[in-house]
Amino acid sequence: MTLDAKIWAALSGVIDPELRLPLTELDMLDRPRIDADGRVTQRVKLTVVGCPAADKIERDVRAAIASVDGVGAVDVQLDVMSPGERAELVAKLREGKPARVNQFGADTLTRVLLVGSGKGGVGKSSLTANLAVELARLGKKVGLIDADIFGFSIPAQLGLQQGSTQARPTRVDDLMLPPVAHGVKVISIGMFLEGNQPVAWRGPMLHRAIQQFLTDVYWGDLDFLLVDLPPGTGDVAISLGQQLPTAKSIVITTPQLAAAEVAERSGAVGLQTGQGIVGVIENMSWFEQPDGTRLEIFGAGGGQIVADRLTSLSGQPVAVLGQIPMSMRLRECSDSGTPVVLQHPEDPAAVAIASIAQELIRLPLGLAGRRLNVSPQS
Repeated sequence: MTLDAKIWAALSGVIDPELRLPLTELDMLDRPRIDADGRVTQRVKLTVVGCPAADKIERDVRAAIASVDGVGAVDVQLDVMSPGERAELVAKLREGKPARVNQFGADTLTRVLLVGSGKGGVGKSSLTANLAVELARLGKKVGLIDADIFGFSIPAQLGLQQGSTQARPTRVDDLMLPPVAHGVKVISIGMFLEGNQPVAWRGPMLHRAIQQFLTDVYWGDLDFLLVDLPPGTGDVAISLGQQLPTAKSIVITTPQLAAAEVAERSGAVGLQTGQGIVGVIENMSWFEQPDGTRLEIFGAGGGQIVADRLTSLSGQPVAVLGQIPMSMRLRECSDSGTPVVLQHPEDPAAVAIASIAQELIRLPLGLAGRRLNVSPQS
């Protein structure tokens, strides 16, 4: 194998942090120029000026070339794609589909999960973030939409917001490349706001924002799309139910009976808009004391009550997917931007979340009666 071929093979392992595809497949690299003394000059064509991933791409390209035997000095030159090259890239990413098309329609193979709760304060967003990261840790391709427009918190919980610094999508023509945190592609309305600016929108604006998250964001080929719904039964939940025909619901509650009654309504709205229910997660189930005994601060049985009532409403068995104990580390890790499933996987809450993630991986795709985008071979 020639030195040029060896270098190109090494470069094929360099992944664009936003697109999650090899640079060599994205036409972001020229062939390397190799001098007689082994010095290698490599031109990299970034998607846009000011690309937030530029430094990482430069480091990764340099390291890949330097790892090849026979290479001397390495010179990486960063450039920017021409408008024509950028248009070709967008067309390649769309795979021939027209612009602004919802890729999670009736023929999607992505498991779409809407995570909801009857009211706020039950830990819905923390659990959604941790489930997404755990699924990614298990090797799945995961996207996460923070659809809690008025109470968005996912960027901070995944380390995409540090104080006043907020990660933002990269726009490539009419596509938005979502930031990636802990292996999860993430989009949130908070990425488009300055500081702690509130959102004061009514129905049509909410619907348009959700629609853009589904059509204008480049998600790529996902195994899972998790959606953090706002609490309650408002416009966003109904809009998403209409736009995501294969979605299924996960209901978050606490053991408290009052919370269970409200959570039941959240699941019932999903049934009304056509979603099946994957199951119920009971959060804050107990506090484990130093002597090993469990203190049930919020009572007991709320999760099972919700599951039983939704079973009755749907006519299908709805299970309690898991019970999450109260955990100071879960709260601390959410505040720090590194989820507990990564930072303290041995924590009882992290263990319970990991077990639920395994259950989600075993969900059937449910392809019966659905159209697949495949063509017969001649």
